Amino acid sequence: MSINKQIILTTLLLIFTIIFFGISNIDIAIQDTFFDSTTQQWVLDRDLEPYKFIFYDGMKKLLILFALLMLFTLIFLRKKKVVIAYKKGLMVVVLSAIFVPVIAGGLKKVTNMPCPKNEIHYGGVYPSTKVWEHYPKEFKQPASIRCFPAGHASGGFALLSLFFLFKTRRNKILAIVGGLTVGWSMGLYKMLIGDHFLSHTVITMVLAWLIVLIVKKIVDKNCRIRKK
Repeated sequence: MSINKQIILTTLLLIFTIIFFGISNIDIAIQDTFFDSTTQQWVLDRDLEPYKFIFYDGMKKLLILFALLMLFTLIFLRKKKVVIAYKKGLMVVVLSAIFVPVIAGGLKKVTNMPCPKNEIHYGGVYPSTKVWEHYPKEFKQPASIRCFPAGHASGGFALLSLFFLFKTRRNKILAIVGGLTVGWSMGLYKMLIGDHFLSHTVITMVLAWLIVLIVKKIVDKNCRIRKK
């Protein structure tokens, strides 16, 4: 399938996913299993170690280190044969590691949607809302809030770009499995502490893949222009 068709299909999937979660109650049904309404506590305390270090602080630092290593390789080892052979793939990985989290973070600023912990249903003050809705007029928002999409998991899902680094089918499959594993481990952790709904992570995953595809298209086009 051409990259253009993949971009179109992924865009349609993203739109469908946003609408599907917006009109269904799946988010609440799943998030309820992570919350004890009697004690008003989530399954996992956000400060509980070693989970906080493994799935939040440590994971974030590892992803940053990985991106810096890829950038270092691309810049300072660019004359090595193996780097030349994998140059386009490395560019896709580095650019995805930058743009996936940046775009997800930028969207969080404009969507103004609450985390589960902020909603009235879970002891917060925010009413439940859809991404395309405004808050009720009678609701006085305390401050701008940034919980959608899932910014933390976006760094993990950026690893899906490794699909375009490797050459063999086996390694490509491993790259996808690895990216999904890291992204979902980060996303599930945030769900367990009340920071995100399932939809936030699913939509971030699809958005990340869309960004990776667009980056791939741009890199390929840029390389073709340079060859000419």
